[in-house]
Amino acid sequence: MAAIALVGCGERDKARRIGAAILWAIDNDRTWHDGRVRNAYAAGVVASGPVKLPGWWDNAQNKWLEDRYQVGSDNGNTAWAMLALLSLDDVNTDFRFRDGAARLGAWVAQWVDTRGPGGFTGGTFGHEPTPEVRTWKSTEHNTDLAAAFGLLAIRTGDSRWRDKATAAEQFVNSMWNPACACFAAGTAEDGVTHNPILALDAQVWPLMALHGAVEKFASAITTAEQRMSVDEGFSYGEERDGVWTEGTGQMALLMKLLGRTGRANSLIAVIESHRSPDGGFYATTVRELPTGFVLDTDPTKPRLYFRLSHLGAASWAALAERGFNPFTVTKGLP
Repeated sequence: MAAIALVGCGERDKARRIGAAILWAIDNDRTWHDGRVRNAYAAGVVASGPVKLPGWWDNAQNKWLEDRYQVGSDNGNTAWAMLALLSLDDVNTDFRFRDGAARLGAWVAQWVDTRGPGGFTGGTFGHEPTPEVRTWKSTEHNTDLAAAFGLLAIRTGDSRWRDKATAAEQFVNSMWNPACACFAAGTAEDGVTHNPILALDAQVWPLMALHGAVEKFASAITTAEQRMSVDEGFSYGEERDGVWTEGTGQMALLMKLLGRTGRANSLIAVIESHRSPDGGFYATTVRELPTGFVLDTDPTKPRLYFRLSHLGAASWAALAERGFNPFTVTKGLP
C-alpha cells in the first residue's frame, strides 16, 4: 500500500525502493524459490543474503520464535505485492517489476478452486517445509486478485491472466447477498458456505476494483453507511466501537472516484483528526477495535486493530487525498 501511495503522490523513486525489496524477497527466501512472498518481513534495509523474517527471542525456551501467520503466504497479501509492482511497471523501458508480478501471479494460480463459486483459496499458513493450506476463500482476497490479474493481462497482453481475473471476479460477484445488499466476507473452509461477517473493505473494494460493480452493487454503499458508520467515519464492522482509519480512507477514496467530493472531503477531515504525534495516522480511535475475526495463530483470541501509528492507515489517507485508485493505479474506476 505504501508503494502504491507513493506512486500516487509522485514519489516513484521512493516507491521503487519498496518494489526492489519485494523483488529481492521473491528471489532470496531462506527456503522457497517458487515465486511466493511471505506475509511479513523484518523492517530495515534489504541488502544481501536471505531476506530476514520477523520474530523474537524467547528466554523461557531459549530459542528464536516466529509467528506462524507472518511466515505464511496469504493470496490477498500476494495480490497487493503484485499491484505494488505493477504500479511501478514502465511499459517502455523496465520490465522487471512486471515480470516480478507475473512470477507472483504464477504462484497464486495454483490455488484456483473448483468448489462452489470457484475463485481462489486463502494461501498457506505456517512454517516450511509443509505449511498448512487454507481452504477458505475471501471476498477481499479475490477482489485484490481480480484487479492484479486484470492489470497483469493488460500489461502483458497474455490472455491467461484475464482468465484468472475472471475466475476471481466471478467469485466476488457470487458473494453478493441481495437480501442485505452486502457482500459476504467469503466462505468457510468448505469453499461454499458463506461467512456472514459484515466487513467494510469487502463492501468498498469490489466497487473500486471490478468493472461495472459501482453501478451494479451501489447499494453496498448504503449498507455501509447504515450499518458501519460511527463518529462521522467508519468502523471495520457492525460493532461500531470506533473509527477504522483505513476503512474510512477507503470510503473517502470511493466517494472521490464517484465525484462526491463533499462527502470525500468530510471523511478526509475525520482521518486528519486522528493523526499521531509522529505525523502518521492511528489505526483506530479506540484502544482495541474488533474485526469479528479471530487470530489464525490462536482462535481463542479476537483479531484486533490497536491505537498505534499505522502505515496502512497513512497509505489509504494519501490515496484518498490524491484520488488515486490502487486497483487500477490510475485516478479512475475500472
